[in-house]
Amino acid sequence: METEGVSLRERKKIQTRAVIWRTAADLFIERGYDNVSVAEVAAAAQVSKMTVFNYVSSKEDLVLGPMEVHIDDAARAVRDRRPGESVVAAVRDQFLRALAEHDASVGLLDEESILRVLRLIDRTPALRDRRHQFSLRAQQLLAEELESAVPGDPHLARVAAAQLMGARNALIDHNIQRLLAGESAAAVQPDAVALAERAFAMVEFGLGEYGAEAVR
Repeated sequence: METEGVSLRERKKIQTRAVIWRTAADLFIERGYDNVSVAEVAAAAQVSKMTVFNYVSSKEDLVLGPMEVHIDDAARAVRDRRPGESVVAAVRDQFLRALAEHDASVGLLDEESILRVLRLIDRTPALRDRRHQFSLRAQQLLAEELESAVPGDPHLARVAAAQLMGARNALIDHNIQRLLAGESAAAVQPDAVALAERAFAMVEFGLGEYGAEAVR
């Protein structure tokens, strides 16, 4: 976790958040998500229950909180795209960059601590539901960005967002399932890149140059 150039106060907050996340993950994995309370996580992390809720809004976010920082990745890719660049190209290129970096946000980080959390999410309905809520929120943010950035029918923006996020989520899930099956990120990456390129090409066939005219 990067702390360079961050104030001492912010650095301590980052460190505390990391301790809470690691402690919660360890307890949930060891004893089962439903068998551990927020109060027990706080005690094990040596902070108060109120402190825990200063960092997360729910028990589910004790596990999924780190994912929330990536919830607007696709929306930001659209917002920051180059003049003349289509929406599909912007979202695809951001995704491919994340694959190249073996980023956990696209399901391509095979550190054991991450794999343990992914297994926990996979077998816990409450965590799967919360992850789905994050996916819906990411789609909403992308739709809002498209409505703002691309003139035309706002309903079409929502359709475009659904297509892009549907492809993106399917690719991430595919990567995660291969890691959970025991493959390494290095082994998965070439196939993940090839599949991503084909998937976004399918979306592009439907959306074409949608959004390119909006940034001239």
